[in-house]
Amino acid sequence: MAKLLDTVLLLALPASGKSEVRKYLASVPAERCVSDFHIGETVQLDDYPYVHFMRCIDDAMRKTRHAGIFFHAANRPFKDPRDWLTLIELLNEDYAALKCGLSMSVKDPYTHLLGRIEAAASRAGAPARLSFLPDRLIEKMRPDLEPEAKKIIDDLENAKPDTLEGKTIVIEFARGGAAHSGMPLFDPFGYRASLRQLSPQILMQASILYIWVTPAESRRKNRERANPKTPGSILNHGVPMAVMLGDYGCDDMEWLLDSSDVDGAVRVERDGLVFHVPLSMFDNRTDRTTFVRDDVRNWKEEDVKALHDGLAASFRHLLRLKRF
Repeated sequence: MAKLLDTVLLLALPASGKSEVRKYLASVPAERCVSDFHIGETVQLDDYPYVHFMRCIDDAMRKTRHAGIFFHAANRPFKDPRDWLTLIELLNEDYAALKCGLSMSVKDPYTHLLGRIEAAASRAGAPARLSFLPDRLIEKMRPDLEPEAKKIIDDLENAKPDTLEGKTIVIEFARGGAAHSGMPLFDPFGYRASLRQLSPQILMQASILYIWVTPAESRRKNRERANPKTPGSILNHGVPMAVMLGDYGCDDMEWLLDSSDVDGAVRVERDGLVFHVPLSMFDNRTDRTTFVRDDVRNWKEEDVKALHDGLAASFRHLLRLKRF
């Protein structure tokens, strides 16, 4: 039986092409995924829905004349940057639920998700906030937040296959630091901090597919993709410019690779253990992914070939690096 990559971390600056790659992989027949990419049918996790929900919480609080608790303003970064690690803890939970075959369905998604975020923040070292909100405020915000919470839980449940046998889990997130920062980035910014927050269960299985674009290109593509009518969309959300410059003005992936003690892998230390996570760079500085946003019926054969061949080369490289 062909060797398959179990877990792929799909990492890049915002708007670099991560979500387009996920969409493309989901469109490729299973047998070609195995033969060309060495992955099974993909099961996909992403931290963006949680970011969006946290912004929705702040919006609902401002609507009731309360200050937001997560962000400095609607178009500003996190108040407490440790919430970058809160997001990783939520992904850890989602991954563990997939691996154990646990149902994500709950009777009250809204209350459940608030509790999950609060518990994840605690594990990440961030302060308690939601638990200090009055019950009357929580209930007052329910009409605005319950549909978003239900969508997140439903999407997780609907994405869960009957079995993970022959499947590959793809986990997407973006990390970085302020423009012109020196290396290494200070915790909790950048990939070093977030990779270190991943569970050992993930790190033992993971390989990294990094989509390489410049910060300037990331900002340009972010402006182009932003659709204010669909702020919760994976493909069409826009990151505020203050966040693009303050949190994604650079990233530390090249530094991590150059400073590693193993060629072709990122060194991650967690709980006294050392993991060397294989990494392959997909060069998207000359855009090979934006066409995927369009309806599949409009995809051009030459664009599909360029993306497919590039991904195939990147996944082959990962397979060579991965120690089974």
